[in-house]
Amino acid sequence: MHATRDFRHAVGMTEVPKDRSAPPVISVMLVVPDAGAATTWYKAALGATELWNLGGVVGLEIAGAPFFLHAVNPDNPAETEPGRAGVTSARVEMFTDDPDDIIERAVAAGATAGPDIEDRRAPWGTHRQGGFTDPFGHIWSVGDRSPLDPAPKDRRPAVKDGPPAVKDRP
Repeated sequence: MHATRDFRHAVGMTEVPKDRSAPPVISVMLVVPDAGAATTWYKAALGATELWNLGGVVGLEIAGAPFFLHAVNPDNPAETEPGRAGVTSARVEMFTDDPDDIIERAVAAGATAGPDIEDRRAPWGTHRQGGFTDPFGHIWSVGDRSPLDPAPKDRRPAVKDGPPAVKDRP
C-alpha cells in the first residue's frame, strides 16, 4: 500500500480532501533514535504539545507551529539522526517572545548550548538570537523576531534588501 494512503488511514482520513484551495503548509520532520523518548524531551524542554502518535511517527506543536518526529529507519540511510550521520542539512528556527528562556530550558534539559544568545543586526531590524543542539543532533536557532513576520505591512519596519518574503508580502 502507498505510504500516503497508509498514513491517511492510520489517522482516520478515509477520503482525499476535495478542496485544495488552502495554502500549502511547510513543516519539519526530525529523525530521532526513539520517537517516545524524543517526544518526552520536546514536551519537557520546549513545551511541545502532542497532536497525534503513531508510535514511530509523532506529530507535535510548539505554540501552534507543527512539526513531526520520525524514528530512525535502519533500512533507509536518509532516515538517520544527524548525530549518527555526522552532518545536518537543516536548522530548526523558532521565534518567541523570550528566546533566552527557551534556550536556558533546553540546555537544562540536556541540549548542548550553541551560539551565544545576543542582539544581532539584520535587514529586518535588531533581534535577539542564539541556539542549541538538541540531544538528537538537531540544530535549533531561537530568536525574538522572524524575517517572515506575519504582522501587517504597515506595522513592519521598512526593509531594503531583506528576504523577498518580507519585502513582498501583501
